[in-house]
Order: sequence, then structure tokens, then C-alpha cells
Amino acid sequence: MEDTTWMANHSGRSEFILVGIFSQSKHPTLLCVVIFVVFLMALSGNTILILLIYSNVRLHTPMYFFISQLSLMDMTYISITVPKVLVDRVTGVNTISAPGCGMQMFLYLTLAGSECFLLAAMAYDRYAAICHPLRYPVLMNHRVCVLLACGCWLLGSVDGFMLTPVTMTFPFCGSREICHFFCEVPALLKLSCSDTSLYETLMYLCCVLMLLIPVTIISGSYGFILLTIHRMNSAEGRRKAFATCSSHMTVVTLFYGAAMYNYMLPNSYHTPEKDMVVSVFYTILTPVLNPLIYSLRNKDVMGALKKMFNVGPVFQ
Repeated sequence: MEDTTWMANHSGRSEFILVGIFSQSKHPTLLCVVIFVVFLMALSGNTILILLIYSNVRLHTPMYFFISQLSLMDMTYISITVPKVLVDRVTGVNTISAPGCGMQMFLYLTLAGSECFLLAAMAYDRYAAICHPLRYPVLMNHRVCVLLACGCWLLGSVDGFMLTPVTMTFPFCGSREICHFFCEVPALLKLSCSDTSLYETLMYLCCVLMLLIPVTIISGSYGFILLTIHRMNSAEGRRKAFATCSSHMTVVTLFYGAAMYNYMLPNSYHTPEKDMVVSVFYTILTPVLNPLIYSLRNKDVMGALKKMFNVGPVFQ
């Protein structure tokens, strides 16, 4: 009976209609081409960054290990939404099955949660490197890095396992049109014909906790980092410390800003159009921005990139 409820949701249909972002655009074909180009840039940028990190010995450090995990998350993140959006535009079919919607929601929640905790782990890594440089090889050895990365993926999946089954078992008796381009929890809850206020409150508390723990770790880490930088006598040391941390803080601001808007602001601040724009920002634009932020502002990555494409000496 529960499976039937999940599949059909008290209605004769087991599909949802994704209204999508093209319905809001005056030039949908141009927007489709732009999204496709951004998608290819995100895939290629993150793939190149991962290959650089694993092929260049100089990048075999905890910081770059976590960056490779972030790139993997971003690649998966954009791949669970954008291909479906593009295929729907080309075929003209904008429906998604209930199981497909549930799977998309689970993967999205898992990756978003994992990235929240990964950014906190990256902040702790910078704290250990700058505040405890002599103990850094012990504090952040390979085993610790792997355990932290696995912990981030595990905690993210807990978010997916908690919210997805409950959301998908709500009855959807009326319209099946989701005012979004993928199956996001808030957009889906608006279709339910039952009272979701208690669940929304619990989801809000869960999201606050998911954001509060990493934000506390990040704030504490950077608080100690700033104190350490302030005590440094070397101007060069200060510059290097700021350069190392600035890229991470840029990514943190972009990701957490969008997450807080989506899940922590009251409903009165939300409209379907605003929610879609914010979602486009952190599901499509952020994955393409992260590799640029970590490569263009990083001499080690740029050096490794030049070395990878420097094929001149082979022909001399």
C-alpha cells in the first residue's frame, strides 16, 4: 500500500510536469544553448581539475584532495539536473516519473548536504595548515582526509534519506505541475493537498542544523586564521595566507548564500521565479565557477595546467 501511495500519490497519474526555466524566457532557444555551453564548461573544468590534482605530485596535498572531492560533487550536481532540462527542451516532453523525481531529489539533497560539510572540512584544513604548520602533516594525514571526505558524503546522504521518502509520500491530489526545472523539496510541497506545515517546520530546523554546524566550524576556523595572520611578522606570509583562504571563502559565500535563501528565509520572501533564479545560480553556475576560482587564483594549479598542455619539448 505504501509503495502504491509513493508511486501514484492518491491520483491517477504517477508523473509530474516540470514547468522549467524556458517557460519564463523570451528567448528559450538561446537560453538552451547557453545552458548547454555552461554545462560543458562545468564538466570539462571540473574534469581537468580532478585530472590535474591526481596526476601532478605537487598537488597531492590535503587541500587539493578536498578540492577534487568538491569538483566531483559539482560534476554530479550539475549532471542530475541539466541533462534532463536540455532533453526536455529538445523533445518537448517535460514530464518526470515519481521514481525519477524521488531519485533526483535524493541525489540533489545528498550532494548539497555533502558539499555543506565538505566546505567545513576544507576550512578546518586551512586552519590546521596556517595555525599549526608543524603539526599539519599529522593532523591532516591521508587517513584523516579520507575519513573526513567519507564523513561528508555520509552526512549528506542522511539528509537525502530523511527528506526524500517523507516528501514523496505526501498526497498530491491537484495539479502535478512543479514550478521548477527539477524536483526540489519546497517546490514539490506546494503541490500537496495535505497540511505540510509541521513537516516544513521540521525541515527548516533540519536545514538550520545542517547549515549551522558547518558555518560554526568555518567561522571558528577563519577566526583563528585571522588571529594567526595578524600575529605574522612577514608580509609575504600574510599575503600567502590570505591568497590561500580567499578562494575558499568566495566559494563558501556563493554556496551558503544561495542555500540560506532557499531553505531559511520565510515563505513570504519566496516566489517561483526567484526560487528558480537562485536554483539556477547554485545548481548550474556554481559548478562552473568553482574550478575557475580555484585555478585562476592559484599558482600551483595554473603551473600544473601549463605543464599539462606544454607539449613543445616533445617535438624538439
